[in-house]
Amino acid sequence: MGEIEQKPSPGSRLGAPENSGVSTLEHGQKLPPTPSGKLMSIKIQMLDDTQEAFEVPQRAPGKVLLDAVCNHLNLVEGDYFGLEFPDHKKITVWLDLLKPIVKQIRRPKHVVVKFVVKFFPPDHTQLQEELTRYLFALQVKQDLAQGRLTCNDTSAALLISHIVQSEIGDFDEASDREHLAKNKYIPQQDALEDKIVEFHHNHIGQTPAESDFQLLEIARRLEMYGIRLHPAKDREGTKINLAVANTGILVFQGFTKINAFNWAKVRKLSFKRKRFLIKLRPDANSSYQDTLEFLMASRDFCKSFWKICVEHHAFFRLFEEPKPKPKPVLFSRGSSFRFSGRTQKQVLDYVKEGGHKKVQFERKHSKIQSIRSLATSPTEPNSEVPKQAQQRASPPPGAAPEPAGGPPGATPAAPAAPEERPSPAPPRSPAGSGKAAGAPRAPAEEEEEDGAATAAEDRSPQSKAQPPQPSTELSINSQGGAVPASVILSPNLSPDTKQSSPLVSPLLNDQACPRTDDEEEGRRKRFPTDKAYFIAKEVSTTERTYLKDLEVITSWFQSTVSKEDAMPEALKSLIFPNFEPLHKFHTSFLKETEQRLALWEGRSNAHIRGDYQRIGDVLLKNIQGMKQLAAHLWKHSEALEALETGIRSSRRLENLCRDFELQKVCYLPLNTFLLRPLHRLMHYKQVLERLCKHHPPSHPDFRDCRAALAEITEMVAQLHGTMIKMENFQKLHELKKDLIGIDNLVIPGREFIRLGSLSKLSGKGLQQRMFFLFNDVLLYTSRGLTASNQFKVHGQLPLYGMTIEESEDEWGVPHCLTLRGQRQSIIVAASSRSEMEKWVEDIQMAIDLAEKSSGPTPEFLASSPPDNKSPDEATVADQESEDDLSASRTSLERQAPHRGNTMVHVCWHRNTSVSMVDFSVAVENQLSGNLLRKFKNSNGWQKLWVVFTNFCLFFYKSHQDNHPLASLPLLGYSLTIPSESEDIHKDYVFKLHFKSHVYYFRAESEYTFERWMEVIRSATSSASRTHILSHKESHVY
Repeated sequence: MGEIEQKPSPGSRLGAPENSGVSTLEHGQKLPPTPSGKLMSIKIQMLDDTQEAFEVPQRAPGKVLLDAVCNHLNLVEGDYFGLEFPDHKKITVWLDLLKPIVKQIRRPKHVVVKFVVKFFPPDHTQLQEELTRYLFALQVKQDLAQGRLTCNDTSAALLISHIVQSEIGDFDEASDREHLAKNKYIPQQDALEDKIVEFHHNHIGQTPAESDFQLLEIARRLEMYGIRLHPAKDREGTKINLAVANTGILVFQGFTKINAFNWAKVRKLSFKRKRFLIKLRPDANSSYQDTLEFLMASRDFCKSFWKICVEHHAFFRLFEEPKPKPKPVLFSRGSSFRFSGRTQKQVLDYVKEGGHKKVQFERKHSKIQSIRSLATSPTEPNSEVPKQAQQRASPPPGAAPEPAGGPPGATPAAPAAPEERPSPAPPRSPAGSGKAAGAPRAPAEEEEEDGAATAAEDRSPQSKAQPPQPSTELSINSQGGAVPASVILSPNLSPDTKQSSPLVSPLLNDQACPRTDDEEEGRRKRFPTDKAYFIAKEVSTTERTYLKDLEVITSWFQSTVSKEDAMPEALKSLIFPNFEPLHKFHTSFLKETEQRLALWEGRSNAHIRGDYQRIGDVLLKNIQGMKQLAAHLWKHSEALEALETGIRSSRRLENLCRDFELQKVCYLPLNTFLLRPLHRLMHYKQVLERLCKHHPPSHPDFRDCRAALAEITEMVAQLHGTMIKMENFQKLHELKKDLIGIDNLVIPGREFIRLGSLSKLSGKGLQQRMFFLFNDVLLYTSRGLTASNQFKVHGQLPLYGMTIEESEDEWGVPHCLTLRGQRQSIIVAASSRSEMEKWVEDIQMAIDLAEKSSGPTPEFLASSPPDNKSPDEATVADQESEDDLSASRTSLERQAPHRGNTMVHVCWHRNTSVSMVDFSVAVENQLSGNLLRKFKNSNGWQKLWVVFTNFCLFFYKSHQDNHPLASLPLLGYSLTIPSESEDIHKDYVFKLHFKSHVYYFRAESEYTFERWMEVIRSATSSASRTHILSHKESHVY
């Protein structure tokens, strides 16, 4: 970037082109000319929490705004920093320096852009300016407060002692304790106060600049220094986190680093759709495969993380800015993204030239003014480094930086939960990024492309180990804002109650329940309006449902088992003794929660109500108590496996469990209740994430909430591997009940991926079939009109050696695919383009996994007759419409046990599909509470207790009822907000409709309205599987 008044710019001194990223203007110089036009005002939040407004032309690129901020701060080393902001999807993204600001920040009046550290160097001694180190110290302070920088108590106390020294000066115990009482630097600060004071006593005589230096010396050794986690899954489906640092790409499990791929070992980085690929250089001594593959939440998240990796590789490894790729003559191949700006070597070389004026700057939280002391002599690059009087001496000037690593014994005391942050950013993510070499895009997928960053041309200025750098952290506000008037919802449902059609439920079509009127509003207005109160109330309402679910096992099922001698004693002792302590504990937990809510609402002891407007202490106490029950939680997966084994070996036990599932109280599959305690841990974690996000660090409840979050995160991390395995195990056994003509469906290593309805092209035309996709085989079935309503298997297609291609043009059928196996080929058609894309994506992923396995999977069907002729029952089934569902079920209700209302049947009737990802998300998205319900043509509102789980709404008269009156599977329903023409003049109302069925529901507050919208949206939008997956990944453990 050029400078004015004929002074050479930093870029020109380096020989960089004019558009070389952020300029580091010297004091007194002005910004270069920017595009003329209408000005827009943008609020920037600095690292010291002050806000400044900057006016820039709307058409100006992002680097103009970053230049303005650096110039305002007189910041020379501005290349280490970036600007991040919430985009229109409420996802935090980096401001792209090359794109016009107006295209990135759509509502500048409502957006606060944050100025933060983007690139964390391997050694803080490479930061030449005192101001730069001060800003880095502020970033460390911010990361500590937010729980992102996790460490042990000793390290935390030492860090805070240096912050206190820089802010109030030398030790004075009274001043220290007063200052610590007013300022919270870390969630569990009170417990560390004595340690902090003790450490501060050792820093007498230390200047603020020296304190910053020592702070960074300690922080850089921590494993989570500068790290921002990006949720992903490995090839086996294990949940992990990816991060990028100056050393390369890091892999975390929870907050523990389990692997690292150095830039020197990486030959190429690329992405294809949701898959992030790392191609390694050949190494005879390495056990790694040539190419590593990770599955991310969506293509946008994957591309965003790839961009961040490109930027880090270029900034830390290259001597100079990579040259832009030449524009293609005809077709674009891959992404044209590249890093734009100075590399770290260029920044270091420029600053070492010296000649900077000493400039005063203000430390907002300090009583001491600081002066930049960078020497003008270019021969002493580190002359500003303060004296090392402390135990932890840093390398002398010019010495190689030490390798990054965690301090001995460092443990994540207060891990920073993702707090509803899915991962990397959508397409507009990091500001200008590295060397990119495009890979061919798949011809059939216009939206999909490969991006590739090649590391082959590394000319690294340094070969030192380096600490991690923060990747883009995004925050999806899944509770924010009104939903557009036409939000379509996705295919998901539940094995619901055994009563009537999912389209016509008795409670939804009669007026039997007592009605309520607007007096309900008056009652609601007396309650607190704080969001934290409604979050606490959600804990209470969902805890009621959880207790009822535990009672299904501890009371109802145990009572049934005790009446018949069908279950072995060993199995009884494995199930019931491990559930009864949980029921007793959570009964007490619920009572304590409801007592706290009563105090909060002022229903009792109103004079002390102000001391009880919080819930974190209750959650912390009970979650710590829950850890004592961990031994019982570990037994639940064993109990599930033992129960299924017992059912397989005993016809009597099988009949007992089948009959119990037909009881109204067992509103979900029996084996689902055995996993409920594991699911509940995730719900606590989500609630605590919302509380921590809501409370500022200074709030009295923040410390307890953050501590409780750390405890529950640890428990979830320990159990999540078991949970994933058990969810798949449970789903395979559930599907086994819906299929006939199949042997050995449940075998080690088999994973369910997707099921749904597709039309199969045969000699008689298109015929509806139900397809079941696993990681090794694709089954297709037809629905039989038998007493059991099961699906009959007609054939299997092993995935090993299979190819898939679109064939609309060849067959003249919309959304048509040809699946070519080694022995058989079939042509299928989906109901919509989005359905076809989901099937293509999952089948291709399954094929890739099968190809990388040991070889073809042996046949496991009892018989696999060719499907050349259409079975008679299929012809009849094809004539059934969705409106016939109720009649078909009613005719079967008096016959033998049937499975006419499971999720598989709802998929069949609504002609859609669901995946294992959808089921996993449904486990997390559970909600309970009172709602007011209204029909399209009725006047009054009816109060119901509603439970949302397994893609389905279950309706009760009150929360005390033992079984639901009716259920409403939401698969295929649309979720919207009523329009003005519908004459619904009430707040917090949402609308569900499918064909001619329309229901209105009214929530009690803005928070509960947003929560109901959020969870229902996750279960109904068939077109938004990407959204569902991204939501799922935001809760990585």
